[in-house]
Amino acid sequence: MGTSSDYSGSTGGPWTRFKRAATDFAKYGGEERARRVMARHVATLGGARRASESAKAGISTAQRLGEALTRLGTLGLDATLQSYNLDYLIGKDRFDVLQALIEIIAPPGTDLESEAARNAALDVIEEVFGEGNSYEDLSSTQFDHDGLVNALELFIAAYVYNRAIPLIEKRLSELSAGEADNRDKALHIFIKQLVRLRLKDMDPLQIDWKGTEGHSIIQRLIRGLYSQLESWDE
Repeated sequence: MGTSSDYSGSTGGPWTRFKRAATDFAKYGGEERARRVMARHVATLGGARRASESAKAGISTAQRLGEALTRLGTLGLDATLQSYNLDYLIGKDRFDVLQALIEIIAPPGTDLESEAARNAALDVIEEVFGEGNSYEDLSSTQFDHDGLVNALELFIAAYVYNRAIPLIEKRLSELSAGEADNRDKALHIFIKQLVRLRLKDMDPLQIDWKGTEGHSIIQRLIRGLYSQLESWDE
């Protein structure tokens, strides 16, 4: 659950209000309290603008994810692995192939931001490839317009969730395992339901995710979500 359990944040100002909201959410749950705790989390990041500007690991990881899934959608798995100089993985099983893709999309970092982005990418890669274990299963996975949009939605929701949850885990740890798990899932679902990428007028398979266009799109989407969350603070 979450990305770390050893980060307690700062004190005073926005942090005091956030911690109170986290305590209320852990005790009582509910969508209104989920809104409040996430809104106050945005305040601890300096507001929506600063929250999106500081999301460097999330943005760069989302760019690499978009690029990798675009290659998979247009080239197929064999050619995608070859394009990354991973020819030796053609025909290998799920673990080897997905582990290599994760290392490209979200290499390990040394801070909580990188950890949040990497864990979000892990969730997405596991989700988009389904449950197949063989190489044939993996190579049959289709990545079209809708699949890529869905994957980016999943990533942004998971990343924003992962940035917040280490600060809430201390409160959740005071509950029973079942109650804590329910609160954790409820918060994740709540954030996921808020993410609706505005890509209807674009073809995500034609976007240069590695360049300034991809960076601008991802940053705008992350800022949009943080702005929506921020608007619910009381």
